[in-house]
Amino acid sequence: MNIEEWEEYRYVESGISAFIAQMEESRLKEIVEHVCNAGGKRIRPIILLLASEICSGSYHKSLSAALAIEMMHSASLIHDDLLDQGIIRRNLPSAPEKFGHSWALLCGDYLLAKSIEFISPYGEKVIRNFGKAGMDMAEGEVLDLGLDEGNCGESSYFECVYKKTASLFAISASIGAYTGRADDALAERFNLFGNSLGTAYQIVDDILEFLEVVESKESKFTSETLPHVYMKNMSKEEAVEKSVDAVKLHVNAAKETLITFKACPARDKLFQITDYITVDMLENI
Repeated sequence: MNIEEWEEYRYVESGISAFIAQMEESRLKEIVEHVCNAGGKRIRPIILLLASEICSGSYHKSLSAALAIEMMHSASLIHDDLLDQGIIRRNLPSAPEKFGHSWALLCGDYLLAKSIEFISPYGEKVIRNFGKAGMDMAEGEVLDLGLDEGNCGESSYFECVYKKTASLFAISASIGAYTGRADDALAERFNLFGNSLGTAYQIVDDILEFLEVVESKESKFTSETLPHVYMKNMSKEEAVEKSVDAVKLHVNAAKETLITFKACPARDKLFQITDYITVDMLENI
């Protein structure tokens, strides 16, 4: 699957390029360009656009919300690299490595502020959900630091994963539904879909990191992974197998929720994304 050929991907890319183009020439613009043009797949904003389309919304009306999601995500990657002393991200020097910690921190702050500007037209409910996700992500990083100190059980791990990773997938889907004028019940189903998908995605990332097959990222410190949690009570092979089973469980939950949405090309693309960032990534392990 070549997601770069999708209309939704090109639409998000165009919005990001327009945002960067209006910035004044400065060191900050240089860092924003480095962070935003480092080769991300734009999965979260694409999920938002597709959810909006399923709910009869338009890309034009939902683009700013999609860009808000991408700016928050980009800021979180900078902060993650600051916490983990990240050196390489997406096969490029991380922002702290290339520009220094102070400049990277300021860029993260700028992108968070820009995300608030992008989300501001969408009303109190959407803005509150967006802010809650940002707080969840920060709390997830705090939990992650605690897990690294050896306080990690399965329940603690999944609480951390929900807040740190799945929460942004969840609101990408639910805010997309709201921009398509969905009611609360339908938006909540989209939230469940995003939560399941985001959880599966993080476990896949964990497995690949645990098996040391990730080549596009390098950090001095790494987070606790689900296979590490399971290895406390079983062999390495059993821990990986149980982690893969957890991926499949959450992928199936995501698909069971997708089935309940209106059949349309946008829903088909969400099915493709679900496999693309989860089970497809595990084919060669």
